[in-house]
Amino acid sequence: MKHLGDAHFTAEHVMTLPVLPGWAWIPIVLFAAATQTARNAAQRSLTETLGALPATLVRFVYGLPFALLWLALVYAFTPGPLLLPAFNVSFWMWLTIGALGQIAATFFLLSGMQERNFIVAVTYSKTELVQIAAFGLLFLGDTPSALSVSAVLIASVGVVLLSMPKGLSAAGEATWAGRAAVLGLASGTGFAFAMIGYRGAALALGDFPVWLIGAWGVFLAQIIQSVTLGLWLEMRTPGTLAQLARAWRLSTMAGACGAFASIGWFTAFALRPATDVRILGLTEVFFSYLVSRRLFRESMTAFEIGGMLLVSAAVVLVCL
Repeated sequence: MKHLGDAHFTAEHVMTLPVLPGWAWIPIVLFAAATQTARNAAQRSLTETLGALPATLVRFVYGLPFALLWLALVYAFTPGPLLLPAFNVSFWMWLTIGALGQIAATFFLLSGMQERNFIVAVTYSKTELVQIAAFGLLFLGDTPSALSVSAVLIASVGVVLLSMPKGLSAAGEATWAGRAAVLGLASGTGFAFAMIGYRGAALALGDFPVWLIGAWGVFLAQIIQSVTLGLWLEMRTPGTLAQLARAWRLSTMAGACGAFASIGWFTAFALRPATDVRILGLTEVFFSYLVSRRLFRESMTAFEIGGMLLVSAAVVLVCL
């Protein structure tokens, strides 16, 4: 068994592993966005019966076996010597920031879904884009290109339109500043910390193969999340874990989709700056629209349609 970190990883070992083309991050992100939409739909249903925090825990506890399965499959189909990453202090620091940020973001997102319809709750969380660009530049030195900056601005306007209130308050004013807005902004901040944390953790492993970076990162992050949130909930509300066990059917679906989405995000972060990954990840808005219309029978306003067109333009720009 060889223990290989970035300092010991040589060209000879690289040749034994599949090489990804430069555009590979695009289908990986699209897969992550699709599976995350399925996870959001399952978790929304669980939130109604379990509550926001237990439904958040479902995503991690039930996702852990699938993360472990993926890690095993990656090793099984990776030729050459057994490669184990040399986890360093920087990796654990960034991974912990990402894991805790994702817990907070998921909780706020699920809480926001209880305030307004499915697709609008999702798009509120996309305020993360500007925050990711700023944090990425500040902490990781990821300098966005001119196209990326343009895509962020266009996507942000699109998010504002998608988040336009459907009606007026009793005073006749648009209800911009409400509980849903606060939860959406909090969710966006949590996701920004999560994505920057995972990007930082991926960079900390140097030239280690991206598939293994994604597999190890998600598996270890979900251990941190499951233990941290599980212990806190069980101490705060004894019997929570037993309640989750009884809802195993829908929870398994949410966990599997959540694990596969995280694997996609983490792998993409090893290939591309977090800002670009999350802009393309806005395709989740389109998947959410399909879920919103077909599953939850929710309609869209003219503002939301206009917002989706702007988001589409941002996605095209970042793919360029």
